[in-house]
Amino acid sequence: MKPSIQKLLVGFVIVIVLAFILLRGDQLVELVETMKKGAVIPLVLAVLTQLGKYYAQSWAYHFTFASVNEKMGPKETLPLVFGTFFMNTIAPSLNMAGATLVVDDARRRGIPGGKATSAALLMQMTIESGFMTIMIVGFIILQVTGNLSPAWFLTGLVVVVMVGFMGGIMFIGRKNPKMLVGLLHPVERLVNRILKKFNKNPLDPWAEKAVASFGDAAGTIAGNPKTAAKAFGCSIAASTCELAAFCLVGVAFNITNPEALICGYVIATLLAMISPVPQGVGFVEAGVMVLFSAYDINSAAGMASVLVYRGLVFWMPFLIGAVLIQRTKTFKRDDGKKGKPAKKAVLPAALNDNEVVGEEPDEVAFVAEASEGFAQNQGDACAADVDEFDGKKGAKGFPDAKGSASSKEGVPDGGAEVAS
Repeated sequence: MKPSIQKLLVGFVIVIVLAFILLRGDQLVELVETMKKGAVIPLVLAVLTQLGKYYAQSWAYHFTFASVNEKMGPKETLPLVFGTFFMNTIAPSLNMAGATLVVDDARRRGIPGGKATSAALLMQMTIESGFMTIMIVGFIILQVTGNLSPAWFLTGLVVVVMVGFMGGIMFIGRKNPKMLVGLLHPVERLVNRILKKFNKNPLDPWAEKAVASFGDAAGTIAGNPKTAAKAFGCSIAASTCELAAFCLVGVAFNITNPEALICGYVIATLLAMISPVPQGVGFVEAGVMVLFSAYDINSAAGMASVLVYRGLVFWMPFLIGAVLIQRTKTFKRDDGKKGKPAKKAVLPAALNDNEVVGEEPDEVAFVAEASEGFAQNQGDACAADVDEFDGKKGAKGFPDAKGSASSKEGVPDGGAEVAS
């Protein structure tokens, strides 16, 4: 990436962070004051378990790329975890905005676009599926306690549809690629029409290539079921860590009803996912308070726990993401193409006739040959100059300190004979 573009991206991130701090900075102060009212140990444990969620997600990314036969270690995927959160915060899109960052980062690492897209889709599927597992448990509890409203149920169906849609794309791409191509062609034509209206060149045909990539990646994933299962397991562990953080925050403010805490987490996460505003600001707080009231939770304790939890899951990954997103290949100027340092030649330890003794004989021989060639070339050049001097120039090209040799001024005894 060109330095100017990289600086623009960094500047954009800084502007976004400052804008959020200016618009919601008062919540940071309120968060600190509210946390002082809660128990310290549960809040510390909540922070640690929430950080555990992001670590588990970094391993989930590792296994999703491994399932398509590509290698990305947890240290490389951890910036993606926080970077995707940052992207999903500034561009709410059902948690799909961050997928573009994942695909671009992978492509800059040399991973084919089809595999990168399939790995990003699989990762998103594991995230939604991990949460869906806990959501189903929460909905069962709500149903048993008589608090499952049709609104909550319909909201939960959105997650099921999202998981089914992403899985269906890969499945159809493998089993019936022509059908998927037919579904994507109208989208391709629509995009080109929009570009034409803005006097832009149409995109190259991509539907067939994308479907072929999806199909190949789906086949690769199917051939690595254990690796894909590990990715799902890590995502379930990540959602479990976040659920634990929500419950610990509730315990810090004397909310001990397990049903209310589990269902409160489900509602909070659902509304954060589908809300049209960044991370469901306002919607989450109102929804969780409505649920807490159904379980007769003290309103002051409920509001305090919601504010602290929201501050924990919003500000911590948002600020960390603003820093770590610049470690992704999308924001790096070198595009991941760093040259390897050249090996230093080892000087010979001894010369025995034509033999070179050293730790790196090949490299020493190369240096010796280069030196010999250089000396030979210099010798040839000197011989040529002497010949040219004898045949053409004579002594004209060799002036002394007082005058030219042709004038014989200042030439010592015998010098004239040499000059002539």
